[in-house]
Amino acid sequence: MLEEVERWLARRSWSVADRPLERILAAKRSTRVSVVLPALNEEATVGDIVAVIRRELMSESVPLVDELVVIDSGSTDRTAEVAAAAGARVVARDAILPRIPAVPGKGEVLWRSLMVTSGDVVCFVDADLRDFSADFVTGIVGPLLTDPDVDFVKAMYDRPFGDTPGQGGRVTELVARPLLNLHWPRLAGFVQPLGGEYAARRSLLERLPFPVGYGVELGLLVDALHTVGLDALAQVDVGVRKHRHQDGQALGRMAAAIYRTAQLRLSRGHLVRPWLTQFERGEAGFTPRTYAVDTEERPPMAEITEYARRRVA
Repeated sequence: MLEEVERWLARRSWSVADRPLERILAAKRSTRVSVVLPALNEEATVGDIVAVIRRELMSESVPLVDELVVIDSGSTDRTAEVAAAAGARVVARDAILPRIPAVPGKGEVLWRSLMVTSGDVVCFVDADLRDFSADFVTGIVGPLLTDPDVDFVKAMYDRPFGDTPGQGGRVTELVARPLLNLHWPRLAGFVQPLGGEYAARRSLLERLPFPVGYGVELGLLVDALHTVGLDALAQVDVGVRKHRHQDGQALGRMAAAIYRTAQLRLSRGHLVRPWLTQFERGEAGFTPRTYAVDTEERPPMAEITEYARRRVA
């Protein structure tokens, strides 16, 4: 590990317990905090997450979160209804920036969320978390409110796989961590580089391009490093993250998108073949299934006319 990264780990890696809620609230002052949950068919978990945030972080005694928004990216279940009933403002992905046709993908939803939120600090939380704790929000928002030199904070945590601790995050260990260590060694200190829980200043997020799919976490992390430098990045230990695990083929598609995001940043060159073929066993043997790898990125939100007009207004 680079000596610079060792120093960064000592200086910019914290535990949620390092910043008591009272200290965070005292530092908040007039800073607005938005929490965004990107959601697709998460009716089983999104309501509990919203309820915890509303109850523990949006009360008169604890006014940490000013805005809680669920962006529904085309759910076919009761995600929107459950989230609204729990107290979130629910916005449909396709209703945001209708001039630009939406494409499927998590990064697309996160990018569009900047258009319908107003917080100076924007906190992203995945909507499939189980046994959700408010520490996931306070942990990553805290450094941004207490330290003006920090611009981007990722949560770190243990990721159990079933009953086995520490075995989650397969794409992280097999794809993202090797890529970062080889090509962006200054980011080798991040425990969960692909984690979906992170917070950043709007002033940074609006300057970054957003890969539309699974590559968004790696893309934002790499681009944040190049934009504001390592010392402006941080991570906070928030405990244990429990969520719904995807099957191996879904992980393969995720890995391909992440690799493509890395490749684009390495070369900014032409992607030779933006497709991934996987195999499924059927009655007649193995059947190939080919999927497109995300090849589109959204530009920095600061370049969008509607966003610029909103800032002026």
